[in-house]
Amino acid sequence: MNSENVQTKWGQFISLIIVFFFWGFVGSANDILIPVFKKVFTLTQLQSQLVAWAFYVAYFVGSLIFFLVSLRSDVLQKFGYKKTLSAGLLLSAVGSFLFIPAATMESFPFFLTALFTVGLGFSIQQIVANPLAIKMGSPESGAHRLTLAGGLNSFGTTMGGIILAIALFGMGDNKKTNLSLEDIKLPFIILGLAFIAVAIFMYFSKIEDPAKQEEAKIDDAPSTFRIFDYPQLYLGMLAIFIYVGTEVTIISNLPALLHTKEFGGILEDAISPFIALYWGSLMIGRWNGGVNVFNTTNLVNTALKFIVPALAFGVIIGANIFAAHDVSAFYIYPLWILLFIAVSFVGGKNAGKTLMLFGLSGLAMMFAGLVVTDTETAKFFFISGGLFLSIMWPSIFDLAIAGLGKNTGKASSFLIMMILGGGIIPLIQGAICDLDLTNPSGILGISYTHFSYVVPLAGFAYLAFYGFYCPKILQKQGIYQIKSKGSGH
Repeated sequence: MNSENVQTKWGQFISLIIVFFFWGFVGSANDILIPVFKKVFTLTQLQSQLVAWAFYVAYFVGSLIFFLVSLRSDVLQKFGYKKTLSAGLLLSAVGSFLFIPAATMESFPFFLTALFTVGLGFSIQQIVANPLAIKMGSPESGAHRLTLAGGLNSFGTTMGGIILAIALFGMGDNKKTNLSLEDIKLPFIILGLAFIAVAIFMYFSKIEDPAKQEEAKIDDAPSTFRIFDYPQLYLGMLAIFIYVGTEVTIISNLPALLHTKEFGGILEDAISPFIALYWGSLMIGRWNGGVNVFNTTNLVNTALKFIVPALAFGVIIGANIFAAHDVSAFYIYPLWILLFIAVSFVGGKNAGKTLMLFGLSGLAMMFAGLVVTDTETAKFFFISGGLFLSIMWPSIFDLAIAGLGKNTGKASSFLIMMILGGGIIPLIQGAICDLDLTNPSGILGISYTHFSYVVPLAGFAYLAFYGFYCPKILQKQGIYQIKSKGSGH
């Protein structure tokens, strides 16, 4: 067994990644709420995207507050990681319970306030959990550990949409299409209670704070922290902004795309299988990347690169079958999974190269989705964006904080602020979708809702650029820790 696995604190790590599940669960629940609120409150597509805006702008606000407080006092060192993490969970619980008066008052702004509060709690959790996951073992396997945590996050997103859809619409012969806002109360009461239970569990867990000596690795680091002293950071902040925005906008606007006549006019109660497949695609990629955390032979590692995605796809299909959804059209999707596996092998050990290749692959998928005339196939090109986004978070995060030394904590808060992209970029795509209201003839032979997927195409282009350019920045600084001892993501 190598030092990588000896140093990984598995007991503490497993306790930590529970919160990653909740981030995913609530994130995919938003994708069910968007078309529901659009119908109940008679919203435009742009207005419906305020659901994503309220949730993700909270990350920016929470991280900004955290940073400003940290200028006076190091919150994590003063209160500890466990207490700060528990506080974030309790704040998300408050947000969940706010869904009750929001539903009673039938107020869309109140729902946005509730989502904002949940997201505010998540911002605190993210600031603590991401760097903590990276530091729970060897630095060389930090990105892989974060990928493994992201795998559980994606399991949450895969199951969240399905479970909430069952709670709201029912299943099988009892399925309903007309929804009352009263139906929203019980799922979020349960979610709030779950947040409280996990907060208590985290508070009494054995998670240890990282060693303080890790705060000073660079002797010549500036005494005053300035973002523009670190190009890997400010370009990485933009990468996180675009990454999260691209991840969210693809799925947030997918119900509107599938509702169009050219894509089959799919209604709100039938959207959840496609939401599950998209978020399940991220799960496939992250489970695949998580294989690298374990100490195995090359042969076993290669085999797991095929076996694990197959198991993850089986989870997606099984969950949908359990929910009585017809997923026969999904059986062609393993073709995209095999393409993803091939790209992951080409990327090898280099995080920057892998990020570049996945960015280019995602760009190609969005382009294909725009130009392929068979819409039954085109929607799978768009959904496959989840596969190629799956490994990007840990790769960007690891590249962006490389060489930051004692400023890693501050840099982390800035990176989490950039989750704001998940609230801004969907608004842009939603505004393009709404052009169909005044221009029903569309553009270039397709509807504006279909054409709107040029937005994630542009996002993938920048992410490919960051993967190409950031390693060059780090090499100029004498930093060569962009390769891991494990296999590619």
